[in-house]
Amino acid sequence: MKKFTAALFSLVFFLASQPSVWACSACFGKSDSAMARSLNASIFTLMGVVGVVLSGAASFFVFLSKRAAAVAAAEKSGDSPSQPEV
Repeated sequence: MKKFTAALFSLVFFLASQPSVWACSACFGKSDSAMARSLNASIFTLMGVVGVVLSGAASFFVFLSKRAAAVAAAEKSGDSPSQPEV
């Protein structure tokens, strides 16, 4: 019964609210407002961060595959693979 009451209250609250609060200014039609510009800037910033992280992960796996290929080639030729000094 509590879930039904909470759902009914939420539905009544949603239907009674003003239409202007249903969407942000970017979705409601004011695409030149400061809120819309900041929303677009934040989206592009987050896309940039995700792109940098994915590029870093991809380059790490490329590095690992090249390193594994070099070790396999060294083992095939009978040479010992060069190990970095610590």
